[in-house]
Amino acid sequence: MSAYMIFDVRRGDKKAMKPYSEKVMGTLEPYGGRIIAASDNIDVREGDWDFERILIVEFPTMEAAQSWYDSPEYQEILPIRLKAYNDQMVIVEGNQ
Repeated sequence: MSAYMIFDVRRGDKKAMKPYSEKVMGTLEPYGGRIIAASDNIDVREGDWDFERILIVEFPTMEAAQSWYDSPEYQEILPIRLKAYNDQMVIVEGNQ
């Protein structure tokens, strides 16, 4: 069953994020992760959402998503993102 990692990307330091951006795709591929949405064209209809971008990454399973996040390759670059941005992230299991 697919799983989705959803990031609400807050305002941050794009320049400081560059080293992360250059490496993150290479860490996703071995775990079957692929970006299915990345946009700042967002139509908020309900609630008080305060972010500038949404990013959704699909993985083949919940275990694959968790393994990617916990992987040494991702953990090596994660501090760059955490320092540059104040994002929020969840992993959600799909229905099928």
